[in-house]
Amino acid sequence: MTMLMGYPGQPVIPPLIGPALPRRGEPGWTMLPRRVWPISPLAAAPHRVVLLAAVAGLLGTALWRPSALSVGYLVVGVMVFAVVYGTAERRPTRTEWVGLALTLALLAVPALLAADWLGVLCIMAAWIVGWCTLFGGRTWTAVLTAPFLAWALPARVLGWARRGVSARVGRVGVANPVRVAAVVGLTVLLTVVFGALFASADAAFAHLVGKLVPRFDGVDVVARIVAFGMVVGFVLGGSYLTRFAPRLDVLAPKPMKPVPRWEWAVPLGVLDALFIAFVAVQAAVLFGGHTHVLETEGLTYAEYARQGFWQLLWVSALTLLVLSAVIRVAGRVTASDRRVLRTLAGILCATSVVVVISAIHRMWLYQQAYGFSTDRLMVITIELWLGAVFLLVAVAGVRMSGRWLPHAVLTAGVVALLGLAALNPERLVADRNIDRFEQTGQLDAEYLSRLSSDIDPALHRLPERVRACVRSDSSHHDPWYLFNLSRSNADREVGTDLPDYCSQYGTYRY
Repeated sequence: MTMLMGYPGQPVIPPLIGPALPRRGEPGWTMLPRRVWPISPLAAAPHRVVLLAAVAGLLGTALWRPSALSVGYLVVGVMVFAVVYGTAERRPTRTEWVGLALTLALLAVPALLAADWLGVLCIMAAWIVGWCTLFGGRTWTAVLTAPFLAWALPARVLGWARRGVSARVGRVGVANPVRVAAVVGLTVLLTVVFGALFASADAAFAHLVGKLVPRFDGVDVVARIVAFGMVVGFVLGGSYLTRFAPRLDVLAPKPMKPVPRWEWAVPLGVLDALFIAFVAVQAAVLFGGHTHVLETEGLTYAEYARQGFWQLLWVSALTLLVLSAVIRVAGRVTASDRRVLRTLAGILCATSVVVVISAIHRMWLYQQAYGFSTDRLMVITIELWLGAVFLLVAVAGVRMSGRWLPHAVLTAGVVALLGLAALNPERLVADRNIDRFEQTGQLDAEYLSRLSSDIDPALHRLPERVRACVRSDSSHHDPWYLFNLSRSNADREVGTDLPDYCSQYGTYRY
């Protein structure tokens, strides 16, 4: 051991004890600077974390298939969070409790509804909220970075878990691999032999075994291996973050030097005037509704609804970028600076909310006239979320404090998505189209046939003769571990051979 001597008058530098910090490409190496995510090369995963991660992974192989919307998503989410925070050295914060609740609520949607598009959106949102909860941070940088930084976790977690396993093995020793294999083989042999005998002796027991024991094939084996690896990764990654969370807020851009008031007030004031003029001049178009359509020669509902709808959507999104830029450069030193900023930003937020309402109004009228669809409901949900964001920005402007804004905007988006799921959108679409059928006799049976089993209860409102024209192209006989409430209650006829009279209910133009 060598001692590194300093210059005269300087303290002696102690020798380094333990492994050196990982180099580029080695396990534990990261592109983030150590001030953001400190490295602890001596840290090892606790034995209980590694053991429970393996147990959770085994349960995940039996209960979860990433490719199927089922209760498995919720079960895995509960298991992961239970192990992560049950073995953590601290209690969850209030913000973490909210994040956990929102994540599990999103993961419950695939267990209840069968709409693929909605389930995928909820799973993606759960990924974002879950990792933001585990990584922590309050800035926009943290919110936007955490879901992607999760892919860098294996570089840290593998070495942490390996050191934990090695430390445990060093303390208790390792059993002879041959004897371990012999015990496992004997256990499997006894289970198979006696299980087969009992199954052949009793039909009820055979039926129970057939339901409980999954049937394996090549694809299923791969799916189970993937599920095991993902669940173990979630548990180990979450457990690592509760102990060694990065400081992502350090990466946030530093406050910009305020610019003179006139440099931001003039363009913002002109933009306010433009918004006010647009809302005033286009009042008849924005809120004319049925009257405007009827009084304008040659204007159909489709043209009215589409007339500038996407432009208004882009206006809403770009306005948020303008507001974020103004907030970064506007000076707030004096009371007059703050008053001008509140006034101009408040006007822009208020008129933007009017634009959002007008866009929603157009799409709602279009659906009333031509029928509902899932795409249109999704667009309305996005517009509602944008409107909520404008209100949150206005509140932040009044308070002159926006530290809470990133989490509030993310929460508003999750609430909007959960609200859409609570409406059961595909059933809502089916109900509204059946209402239209009862009024006009027109039915887009082809479109309804493409929807999931969520619409099956609504189809009972149709006459049996018409209901036969709405078929499902696949039957749902899920094993118990892929339970989905909507699919379990499905009762729609399966098949593609339709009666000849169904051609009149095939489709209609929107």
